[in-house]
Amino acid sequence: MARVCEICKKRTESGGSIARRGLPKKKGGIGLRTTGHTLRKFRPNTQRVRAWIGGEVRRILVCTRCIKSGKVVKPPVAAKT
Repeated sequence: MARVCEICKKRTESGGSIARRGLPKKKGGIGLRTTGHTLRKFRPNTQRVRAWIGGEVRRILVCTRCIKSGKVVKPPVAAKT
């Protein structure tokens, strides 16, 4: 399953993580030294939710930012008898 929001199209992005060792000069050391670069991924926080789309209820994959901002209209809850 692809981690792509169906509303805002937010998707996984790649970036870098830099490993360093040593004490910064500001704290009394001789400075930080870079010991390695690693490729990492920044993944959006996606959730499967039931949403009201085009007059019908569908399950869609949506990021939490779209849920919190009100871009997702949730269906009414059926009354229990």
